[in-house]
Amino acid sequence: MAENVGTPHGPLGPAPARWLALCLASTAATGAALLLPAALGRTLDLLLAHDPATRWVLYCAALVLLIALLDACETVLGGTVDARTTAWLRRRLTAHVLAVGPRAAARFGPGDLVARLVGNAAQAGTAPTSRAALLSALAGPVGGLVALALIDPWLAAVWLAGAPVLALLLRAFARDTRECVTRYQEAQGRIAAALSEAVGGHRTIAAAGTTDRETARILRPLPELSSAGHRMWRVQGRAAGQSVAVAPLLQLGVVAVAGVLLARHRLTVGEVLAASRYAVLATGVGVLVGQLAGLARARAAAGRLTEVLAEPAAAHGERRLPAGPGRLELRGVTARRGGRAVLDGVDLVVPGGTTLAVVGRSGAGKSLLAALAGRLADPDAGEVLLDGVPLRDLTRDELRRAIGHAFERPALLGGTLAQEIGLGLASPSPARIREAARAAHADDFVSRLPAGYATRCADAPRSGGESQRLGLARAFAHGGRLLVLDDALSSLDTVTEARITESLVGAGTDGTRLLIAHRASTAARADAVAWLDGGRIRAVGPHEELWRMPGYRAVFAGGEGA
Repeated sequence: MAENVGTPHGPLGPAPARWLALCLASTAATGAALLLPAALGRTLDLLLAHDPATRWVLYCAALVLLIALLDACETVLGGTVDARTTAWLRRRLTAHVLAVGPRAAARFGPGDLVARLVGNAAQAGTAPTSRAALLSALAGPVGGLVALALIDPWLAAVWLAGAPVLALLLRAFARDTRECVTRYQEAQGRIAAALSEAVGGHRTIAAAGTTDRETARILRPLPELSSAGHRMWRVQGRAAGQSVAVAPLLQLGVVAVAGVLLARHRLTVGEVLAASRYAVLATGVGVLVGQLAGLARARAAAGRLTEVLAEPAAAHGERRLPAGPGRLELRGVTARRGGRAVLDGVDLVVPGGTTLAVVGRSGAGKSLLAALAGRLADPDAGEVLLDGVPLRDLTRDELRRAIGHAFERPALLGGTLAQEIGLGLASPSPARIREAARAAHADDFVSRLPAGYATRCADAPRSGGESQRLGLARAFAHGGRLLVLDDALSSLDTVTEARITESLVGAGTDGTRLLIAHRASTAARADAVAWLDGGRIRAVGPHEELWRMPGYRAVFAGGEGA
């Protein structure tokens, strides 16, 4: 598991000391279990010969106590290693998904990502413990075989005669288990993805009265899930049944040969007792079946995590921005989504300190252009520059300090309103927060709340427009030389939008603004308009000039253009 998910700690996982301690405890418990039959046999021989056996009785008692203590240590260490590994995997997966950004959700879906983060990470987190347990489970049969050989080589020979059958059973079990576990986890992920979509659209479902149909859609993979689960149990049951049929025959064979050797006075009664116990340990396939099943589940889950971690995150450079007004330039930018070129060879220059409105019909690629301008996504070809520096070459901190964003549906993550407005700032002052809220015309409704800016988002009833104003306030508080507004005014009433647009383009405003606009009035207030059509820039110029073109006017017909 650990190498699959690329842990820097290697196969030991994120808690190598505890994992090594777990291996030592489990191996020591197996060693004590291997010593116990020999001690019991020696004790029995002494008792039958009426020789003093007190010391050997004490040895047996000490071994039983040691096994109990080591088992307790295994339980504690195993739980700790599982918890730490699972927590480490979840932290790593969460950080990677956030670093990859929208591509991760587009490829896997939010519901499937949550299933991998919660369920699969917990299963994959058991891999180090399963490995330690498998090591102990293997040590039992190997140690039992060695002990049989030490008692008498014929006993080991009898066991080895049936060993290939056991090996084939275990191999087939491991192969079949891996296949059905993978199918089971994939079906779980599809159910989780469909459920996430339904929860996000619960109002639409309720309004359409399609609850039963959506329930059926969510549970459509359930028969496949059930089939994979039943197959898992059948595979494990078949392996256990086959091993139960083979193992007793081997044990009987060992005991029969030991009886013959006893009759020929080559073994003592105590050695026969020990041989019978070692035969049980040597054929302990049932334990191996359980451990292999657990390891197969962990490895299948780790494979699903690896698929997410294989999605490359954006790399950042080492450069910093020179002094500049915030000139934004797109050179030959092409971006594909779903095999289609949404933007195709776009060239665009936004002079520093100006406001450029980007307009176009639905699906023209406006939001993708905005994402590229702020490096929330990377183009497939071409480059995006800010004050002459490619965005790819900037450090992460420099990039995020320089560019602020506001979105159509801002994410308010659960803190207080002040914390949400100051999100991403090292130490936002109350004055800065209030000033940004005033610029976004959010101060009036925030101030009316009982706790004002200290109100938690969950306790602040908001309309869509008020949420957008909070998102705009966050962007204004962030500052930077470039502000990207991706349809961030769409839910505002006309008067409020006009006031905020005036504050964006008014005299004394610092920085460059890239504004995705869907209203002609908003485009008219910008310094220039870029008309995006069919993935290309069809025209750039003042709104008044572009308005003379029928195709440009058609963008705003019926409220289109968003």
